[in-house]
Amino acid sequence: MQKELIPYLESFITHRRKSLFDKIINYRTRYITVVLEDLYQSHNVSAVLRSCDCFGIQDIHIIENRNNYEVNPDIALGADKWLNLMSYKSHENSIRSIIHNLRLRGYRIVGTKPQGPNTKLQNFDLEKGPVALMFGTELEGLSEEIMNEAEEFLQIPMYGFTESLNISVSVAIILQFMTYRLHNSNIKWQLSEEEKNEIELTWLRRSIRNSSTIEKEFFTRNKANQ
Repeated sequence: MQKELIPYLESFITHRRKSLFDKIINYRTRYITVVLEDLYQSHNVSAVLRSCDCFGIQDIHIIENRNNYEVNPDIALGADKWLNLMSYKSHENSIRSIIHNLRLRGYRIVGTKPQGPNTKLQNFDLEKGPVALMFGTELEGLSEEIMNEAEEFLQIPMYGFTESLNISVSVAIILQFMTYRLHNSNIKWQLSEEEKNEIELTWLRRSIRNSSTIEKEFFTRNKANQ
């Protein structure tokens, strides 16, 4: 029924919007996912979401053990509307269980930090399998629990006096580099047709006013015609 519902809902959006959906969905990926741990500044979270949307990263995991997740609409510019956001609080999911679930889905756990014996960004091997990129706060970085669970650590080469970049800048640099590499590789990074349909349906629902009412009418009409 989903296949019939999508073209029906598409009739309620403009041709330009539909063409945009068709174009963007082909660049969406779950080969890379981003995990944000306890970012406490809303403008940083919002800028990260904007970068994820720009570079086609569909799934974002937000750990809120100490700080609550908030979006700054002036910075995110609606990016959160097009992403799958998974939020975790300490009383619902421990970090270990989050990482365990990511591993079950085939992800490598890759921490990011500016110093130490880390893999330089340009040397990172994307062909080894899907990647869950873990980002912590600027001041404290990733928690010890995530550091202990990470299989590899990634570093952006820097050559100045300052020892670190703003978290949103770090995310943007890493995603730009990795998605460029993905698009020019033989890695199967694109979504399946089923995943594309699932995401496009979500986009349609978020784009159409009173979409739930329209859907209800669609199912009622189809049931009557059976």
